[in-house]
Amino acid sequence: MTVRPVQKDVTGSDVNQPFLADLTSMSDLSPAMAEGLLELATLVKARPADFRSALSGKQIVLFFEKPSFRTRLTFESGIYSLGGHAMFVDQLTSRIGEREPISDMAHNLERWVDALVLRTFAHSTVTELARFASIPVINALSDYEHPCQALADFLTLREKVGDLRKTRLAFVGDGNNVAHSLILGAALFGSHIVVGTPKRFEPHADVLAAARAIAIETGATVQVVNDPIEAVKGANAVYTDVWASMGQEKEVAERARIFASFRVTPKLFANAAPEAVFMHCLPAHRGEEVDAAVIDSPASVVFDQAENRLHIQKAILLQLLGGGARRFPSRSFNV
Repeated sequence: MTVRPVQKDVTGSDVNQPFLADLTSMSDLSPAMAEGLLELATLVKARPADFRSALSGKQIVLFFEKPSFRTRLTFESGIYSLGGHAMFVDQLTSRIGEREPISDMAHNLERWVDALVLRTFAHSTVTELARFASIPVINALSDYEHPCQALADFLTLREKVGDLRKTRLAFVGDGNNVAHSLILGAALFGSHIVVGTPKRFEPHADVLAAARAIAIETGATVQVVNDPIEAVKGANAVYTDVWASMGQEKEVAERARIFASFRVTPKLFANAAPEAVFMHCLPAHRGEEVDAAVIDSPASVVFDQAENRLHIQKAILLQLLGGGARRFPSRSFNV
């Protein structure tokens, strides 16, 4: 976890409190920081007019190596609604770091803009930019994690289910980047998560170890099973994602065969708690990882999740940029 001291943030926090430096992973957050982001997002959602000039004069650049709908629009809308300016750089044809070293990019960018938002393939691209740049770096999706999505999901769970410490979340499908961030998020918020996935597709062992270490403090539980019914049984929320992520297009047919029994059908969903909600980070493939009868049912909160991407990302930006830190700190010259 990296933090930097600040004088004061936009929420009026105590001047002596540590300030989040980057959001590359859910593990950058402490339980208190994660809770604070949900509280701030709730406030921003309820009173958006109070924050219209909070990032006045701030410039944020978005580098995206992958196509995007929700992530790009919610970040750009959020930045503008806070009084900042967003700049989008399309990296679909050229990966970050190909034309020049990531360290050189970082030292240029830190002199021009106030923050970086990255949607990349390799997680190392995010961590390397965060290492070298003296300005905040936000992971808007990598092959390893999707922290902005997970934070929006736990905001949605708090709104729809209630006390996160009493919430049982079932994730059914590939142990991918979204699953990783949900596992770490559950640990931070003291929730109970069960991941149901076929053998060989379990979440990374280091993510599970990190989450279980956090869970000692928060009382969370983290479980991985290979039976979808066991995973869903009694859950307050059932979550799934696509079986093949961007970059795995050659595996679509094989994964469809392997994951067939993990499709969230009405029959599988019926094993969850009576008032359970259905969740998906979108885009969804109806008839593949989820049946239309589930995702289009009254139990579905997928569009609430999508809306909350806007509010949680505004909260993240406020926490990272609201402290008035020096524009060109000395960190970059000591790497």
